[in-house]
Amino acid sequence: MNNPIVLIITLVLVAMIIFVVAIIIKKLMAPQKIGSIKKMIRDGKLNSAEKLAKSIVAKNSRDFVAHYWLGKVYLAEKKTEQAFIELKTVNDNALFDGTIPEADFRKEIAVLYNKYGDQQAALREYILLTKIDPQNAENFYNVGKMYEATGEENMGIGFYQKAIQLNKKHSKAHSALGYLMLKNRQMTDAKTEIETAIRLSPETWINYFYQGKLLKELEDYAGAIKAFEKSERDHDIRQKALIEKGSCYMLTDQCESAESEYIRAIQYAKDDASQETLYARYFLASCYETTHKIEKAIEQWEKIRSKNPRFLDVNSKLNEYKDLQNNDLIKEYLTSGSGTFMDLCRRVATFSYKVDPQEIEEKPYGCSMIAVENKKDNWMSGRKQIFRLDFYRNADPVSDGVIRKIADALKNSNYIKAMIFSSSGFTKAAESYADGRPIVLIGKDQLETILTKAGI
Repeated sequence: MNNPIVLIITLVLVAMIIFVVAIIIKKLMAPQKIGSIKKMIRDGKLNSAEKLAKSIVAKNSRDFVAHYWLGKVYLAEKKTEQAFIELKTVNDNALFDGTIPEADFRKEIAVLYNKYGDQQAALREYILLTKIDPQNAENFYNVGKMYEATGEENMGIGFYQKAIQLNKKHSKAHSALGYLMLKNRQMTDAKTEIETAIRLSPETWINYFYQGKLLKELEDYAGAIKAFEKSERDHDIRQKALIEKGSCYMLTDQCESAESEYIRAIQYAKDDASQETLYARYFLASCYETTHKIEKAIEQWEKIRSKNPRFLDVNSKLNEYKDLQNNDLIKEYLTSGSGTFMDLCRRVATFSYKVDPQEIEEKPYGCSMIAVENKKDNWMSGRKQIFRLDFYRNADPVSDGVIRKIADALKNSNYIKAMIFSSSGFTKAAESYADGRPIVLIGKDQLETILTKAGI
């Protein structure tokens, strides 16, 4: 043993043996440590699990199994950003040889890709899952959702149909397929799929929202309202359901009920600048405008403009009514209640045109009046001439279609002349059609002068 060469060789061999034994021990201990992390997660000891996983990664940054389980710990702790970093490291580097459960991994990272805005990467993961587990309907459903989210709805339909082939009781696939068919106006198929989804999952409230949309398109407004009422139980879609209910009431000329739904939608808003909230305000303003509550309508338009100055035609609406506050005559014409408004129209007829109102009828646009010429100064004169007067206070200019109908009424009823008053004016086509006919069009400026003359 005094031979130095033999001593050196012996020391080298001992070192190699120790090194090999250390590697073997490390490899044997690693699964035990990973097993400890799993158990800690199951037992809810997340701080301990996180510390252990971090210590393994610190010693070997290329231990991707440890990276995976550290990501799992972060998911359990709801630290999704840290989890995403760990799982992405695994996805970019690891070889899936069975040590990492690949199907679970791809489901988890697909959700995170989608959460952090990389829909194409999420789609790739879900497509991989259809290869890994081709009999799992959920995988095909998720591919369909991603295609729908990226605007490729026809591809989405195909994957929803495949999911249903694999599992006829997959209610979410029936629901999603029904909604896309509704958007494509395949009404019969949409109805079948949505009804199937409701039958399979009667407490999934989004299905009733889709049913309401379908029934609204089919003009079954009463049925649509009932469906939307059920869908309100889902807090995530309640505001949309209230807006849709309001639109059904508007389409059936039930403005007061519509107002109530839009007010509820605004009260429920989580974000006063969201598109849904702005639409609720816009439709509420439309109700107010229709029922001549112009000041309330202006209040809603101004609130919309403060959040989004370019929202629909809000600026033009405000410009249209900008002089309302300074013009008491037009304000009275536009905002007075039905009884007061018809009295105002009688005064215009009597004092400005010297005719006696005989019949006056309230209309959605204002009122319509039949009047005869005033011949009190000459009771011996012949048959009195009959006039028709229509008073419009709609927001939109009176169209040529309206003038044509009035012209036909003149012929059929032997009225001598029609006078049409409009606070919003007339379209070019309406003015052209009235020219040369016994129809007098009175726009906003003339109307203001006439109201003054009538002593309004």
